[in-house]
Amino acid sequence: MGSGSFPIDLLLFGMIAAFLVLRLRSILGRKTGFERPAQPDAPQTPVPGIGRPAPALATDSRVEPAVRPLPDPGTPAGAALAQMRAVDRNFDPQHFLNGAEAAFRLIVGAFAAGDRVALRPLLADDTYRSFEAAIAAREAAGETQRSEIKRIESLTIEEAALSGTHAVITLRIVSDQVAETLDRDGRPVSGADAVAEITDVWSFERDLAQPDPAWRLSAARSG
Repeated sequence: MGSGSFPIDLLLFGMIAAFLVLRLRSILGRKTGFERPAQPDAPQTPVPGIGRPAPALATDSRVEPAVRPLPDPGTPAGAALAQMRAVDRNFDPQHFLNGAEAAFRLIVGAFAAGDRVALRPLLADDTYRSFEAAIAAREAAGETQRSEIKRIESLTIEEAALSGTHAVITLRIVSDQVAETLDRDGRPVSGADAVAEITDVWSFERDLAQPDPAWRLSAARSG
């Protein structure tokens, strides 16, 4: 699903939005590294390359960092990244990937917690509406998320495109997670208390000509 800046056939958009809501409940809703929303007085640190504050992250020095290869400059994605750098000299692909990992953890955590306030500035308008609908459906069913991101194995740039100053970068994110959905009585509905490898394909967008440095999630699907 793209951003609101692109013309989209309304019928097709409705089908895509409905599909995304279902996928969010079965895929995104099972993934989080932050079970509770950040408290108002929690220390805040910038999310590199994303441009929004995130709760301070605890790190484990024993866990190896995610693999973050960059596209070859001769590929279409590599060429598009070079064009983005020409438009915005502050743009750096590796810096973007660092921020994308933090944003991934923050977004899936906020979604699992039903934290609409945390989600809103990180999502494009259409994507936020789909996330919000999925949260509302989960709340109506009395379901809760119980999940944990154990490790992010890799973040790779699968596609990159620049139309004028509008940039879109699509990532393939592979992570190890323990997750389950519980009903209102605490009984498991889906998932299990076991580590599973999950692949997500997320697209982030930004107008490089605007002073706002925030990249926002514009599309999400399972890989």
